Amino acid sequence: MTDTTIESTEAERRRRPFSIKVNDQAVNLIEHHLTGADIKAAAVTAGVPIQPDFVLSQVLPNGKQKVVPDDKKVHVDEGDEFWAIPGDDNS
Repeated sequence: MTDTTIESTEAERRRRPFSIKVNDQAVNLIEHHLTGADIKAAAVTAGVPIQPDFVLSQVLPNGKQKVVPDDKKVHVDEGDEFWAIPGDDNS
């Protein structure tokens, strides 16, 4: 296998569709590095009933959640779970 073949195979693997969950609903993605805003936009497109201004959290392996800001890129893989909930409105 040549270096070009290895690079091509890795590029194809990175572009293969995979699924995450947002609020327990499947969201199909192709990219593995996305911002919080990108993940929420993909969820809205997939029909998840959330708004772009919701707060997005990633469910960690230990069950705790970590907030993903709209402008922060995170690595996502098959089966990752996220929750998007309305933000607190203290006005």
